Amino acid sequence: QVELIESGGGLVQTGDSLSLSCLVSGDIFSAYAMGWFRQGPGKEREFVASIDWSGLSTYIPYSFEGRFTLSRDNAKSMVTLQMNSLNPEDTAIYYCAASRKGWGIQDFTDFGHGTQVTVSS
Repeated sequence: QVELIESGGGLVQTGDSLSLSCLVSGDIFSAYAMGWFRQGPGKEREFVASIDWSGLSTYIPYSFEGRFTLSRDNAKSMVTLQMNSLNPEDTAIYYCAASRKGWGIQDFTDFGHGTQVTVSS
């Protein structure tokens, strides 16, 4: 059973940057496409970004394009979400996700416990 542990969340100010990491254990990391989702207060879970098994292809929705980037290090079994120009609307619990099937939004079935990101105005 794959285990996902997120880190890097915290309290930042508008305009700041934050890097979230997800360490994967329990299975072969390179067999999984990886992604990030978030859930803000009173909101439904929202897809943020995904990356394929090799790390050569990423999918970042237009709403996050230009501010968020996603990368992975297969040697370290880690995926990193870099977030820039943060604003209060980015306040949410951010969840790391893994999938053996693919890197589309509906493919992710394994999730971590999440890390809180709070952006103050």
